[in-house]
Amino acid sequence: MTLAPAKSAPLSSTPEAAAPAVIRPLRPTATRSSEHRRLLLVWLALLILPFVAPNAYFVSLANMFLINLILIASLNLLMGYGGQISLGHAAFYGLGAYASGVLNVKFGLSPWIGLPAAAILAGLAALIIGIPALRLRGLYLSMATLGWNAILVVLFGRLIDITGGPNGLLGVKPFAFGRFALNSDVRQFPLVWLVSLVVMLAILNLLNSRIGRALRAVATNELGADAVGIDSFRTKLLVFVLSAAMAGIAGSLYVHVNQFASPETFSVSNSILLVVMVAIGGSGLFWGPVFGALIYTAVPQLLLDYEDAELMLFGLAMLVVLIASPSGIAGLPAMLRRRLARRRS
Repeated sequence: MTLAPAKSAPLSSTPEAAAPAVIRPLRPTATRSSEHRRLLLVWLALLILPFVAPNAYFVSLANMFLINLILIASLNLLMGYGGQISLGHAAFYGLGAYASGVLNVKFGLSPWIGLPAAAILAGLAALIIGIPALRLRGLYLSMATLGWNAILVVLFGRLIDITGGPNGLLGVKPFAFGRFALNSDVRQFPLVWLVSLVVMLAILNLLNSRIGRALRAVATNELGADAVGIDSFRTKLLVFVLSAAMAGIAGSLYVHVNQFASPETFSVSNSILLVVMVAIGGSGLFWGPVFGALIYTAVPQLLLDYEDAELMLFGLAMLVVLIASPSGIAGLPAMLRRRLARRRS
């Protein structure tokens, strides 16, 4: 007596059934395209600011808004999407500013050379610091980056022959095209506008790439990401370096737009304030840094008449925003829609 072989389940002959599973992007192509269109439309609207601004002061605020946007967006990439809280982001900002400024003042190099040099130096510093620091988690990582910021601010103040010390770095030249110097707020605006657009487009493309999906997976569950083959440490280190390089670009723009740099601008308190701006704007939301940069730029100007109470009023306003909308200002519309849907149901 012979046993008949067990019948196997029929296999589909279609290519779809035979193909292995593919990890698809978190967003459909149409949604990504609409996000790019929305970004371009917003930046085209910003381009008319120098023509409608009542005076050069408002154009200078627009320049600082775009520089602050690059800075806060780079931190949002690390903190909001990567889940790594850094209290030393202002140090990379300062490193980029002093690197580009010193190359110009002490060595006579063009600001156009200082701009990529600032990004490279800030990224290299992040690589050296990140290799040991990113093995820490939570509070310990924050403390490590805080120490880095404190050390760098001391160096900015003590290396007087190089940085100018507490008096600041003087004599920095603006960007120029030949003899056409970008030495006014109106002339500087197109350059700052273009660089900020490129940075925001780069962040948007990165978030929709394989690295961006890996970054979100690591932030959600690091052990789970390792289990599916994602190198969590390498992913965090890569984003840490990219974030620092973007901060270096912001620093280079800052020093050549203002033609000055001072250690106070890159202090630990500013690093903490940048973290708060990410949270207020909307941590982990693409448009969050726009609102964070707007508050970071405008509110101190509005509170100039209340200098003694400026910090208290600033803190109170931030507290109200975070209580009213824990997901930040950019997350407020989605929160209102959810509440409205719950009421209807």
